[in-house]
Amino acid sequence: MNHKYQKTIYACFMGYVVQAIVNNFIPLLFLTFQSSYDITLSKITFLVTVNFGLQLLVDLLSIRFIDRIGYRTSALLAHIFAASGLLLLTILPECTPDPYIGIFLSVMVYAVGGGLLEVLISPIVEACPTDNKEKAMSLLHSFYCWGHVGVVLLSTIFFTLFGIEHWKFLAIFWALIPLLNALAFTRVPIAPLLEEGQKGLSLHELVRKKVFWVLVLLMVCAGASEQAVSQWASTFAEKGLHVSKSIGDLTGPMLFAILMGTSRAIYGKYGDKINLKRFMLYSCIACILSYLLISLSTNPFLGLIGCGLTGFSVGILWPGSFSIASATLRGGGTAMFAILALAGDLGCSSGPTYVGLVSSAFSDNLKAGILAAILFPLLLIVGILLLRPRWKSK
Repeated sequence: MNHKYQKTIYACFMGYVVQAIVNNFIPLLFLTFQSSYDITLSKITFLVTVNFGLQLLVDLLSIRFIDRIGYRTSALLAHIFAASGLLLLTILPECTPDPYIGIFLSVMVYAVGGGLLEVLISPIVEACPTDNKEKAMSLLHSFYCWGHVGVVLLSTIFFTLFGIEHWKFLAIFWALIPLLNALAFTRVPIAPLLEEGQKGLSLHELVRKKVFWVLVLLMVCAGASEQAVSQWASTFAEKGLHVSKSIGDLTGPMLFAILMGTSRAIYGKYGDKINLKRFMLYSCIACILSYLLISLSTNPFLGLIGCGLTGFSVGILWPGSFSIASATLRGGGTAMFAILALAGDLGCSSGPTYVGLVSSAFSDNLKAGILAAILFPLLLIVGILLLRPRWKSK
């Protein structure tokens, strides 16, 4: 690897930590917002919808402007929006007639940053002259998991030591990370995604390629397989360990995130010795088995173990799908990465929704919903097998 790009890789690692902060810090404050500002739970829940909905919109719109203003400028804007949203969160609730409006506007600002990071970071790493791009991509995505764990753990320690009423100081601390990483992106080299004189495929050209839709299927199912269980990890922790909701919120999601990050880190370390496609197929099979353990086991503690195994099995699916797309569709450019990010985010939102709808149809039986979610890793296997002829031809 060209060592001058090592700092670029590190900055991208921190970029995913920033995205983890954006997505996982505010949910820790939902009950505080409810009690401090007298905001209804339905309004608070809508903040999650706004955050991810706006990120999806940014994924789509970024196709038109990222190539025009450049990856460096776009990365700087992403970090500035993320930091600004976190800082505004400490100011706007007291400055607006309704505190909820202030929180809502703050979420909108940092959601723009989160959406841009989703589109930008992976192609920047993909463009770096690394020895093994699959390893780099897997290690990159593991930092979202470590960021998630760090946000939950450090925030909990802060709230325990200083009290949750001082959350604004913690918000300022988390805002410093994107600000510092923005400074890093002013200096690190950024390699071009395409060779000089080469033009990336347009959206119109992409949608006319059958293989592109297979890649979209991979990303949707990767996101859905990951989040179908992740959202319910806290519930299984409460039931499996018979602990309070607050402890369950820590134990379940953190176990899932740690094992998912471990899976990505393992491939990031030994990926040059592992066949990516075969590893993804085995991971899909392991995901199916973990879903079966969750849904068919009568022991709640085994259900919790199944959640952890799901985290480990889905770890490679998202970064692996990105790597397969890059190797399969050369010259896809910004449009391809933006649509793949959009597809992955759609999977992340549709997976838990699908589980919830099926569970409701079976008298709120969550296990029935998880059992039905086996559809996603099965479709992933189908998508990977559909691409086999292209690997053999290469």
